[in-house]
Amino acid sequence: MIALSLALIAAGGAGVAVLLLQVAQRTEVVTVVRDVQVGQVLTEQDLGQASVALDPAVKTVKADELESVVGKRAAVELKPGSLLTPSQVTTDSLVKAGEQLVPIGLKPEQVPATALVPGQKVRLVHVPAQGAAASESESDEATPKTLAGRVVKASAAAPGSGVVVVDVATAAADGPTVAAWVAAGTLRLVLDAPGGS
Repeated sequence: MIALSLALIAAGGAGVAVLLLQVAQRTEVVTVVRDVQVGQVLTEQDLGQASVALDPAVKTVKADELESVVGKRAAVELKPGSLLTPSQVTTDSLVKAGEQLVPIGLKPEQVPATALVPGQKVRLVHVPAQGAAASESESDEATPKTLAGRVVKASAAAPGSGVVVVDVATAAADGPTVAAWVAAGTLRLVLDAPGGS
């Protein structure tokens, strides 16, 4: 009985030592406390702090570095309850040099069932105006004219109309053409396959 008691005391002491060691190794880190969309500028209200035990391989933003990430943009979508990592924030603009941003309004029947997410590559396709016959030059073309684009942001469907506005980044030289297609109602947006160009 004495030997058993000593063994239990030793085990309890070891457990307390392990617990104290874990507490001593906890790190104050920055967390995400509310949804942040890609490209959105981070504010102090978007972020919180937590004390966690971390594996040295896990890269996080330390709590004393919080001010250094406020004002930067989210490079990926951030969800509440997650730890913030350095790779999830950026100082880069979502519209790069040599690009233009074109807003495209899509009616409910034109919105893909697949959710549009920032960074997604798309094709902007020129189609004949509804009810108008294609010109001879257009009818001679094997495929309609297309331009490459990249989703920067997609709005929620507007109440009543269901229209979704998608901000698409295109090459600066293509911006005016895309805007003209939008104004004429002759533009359609097609999603590229993952990894497509």
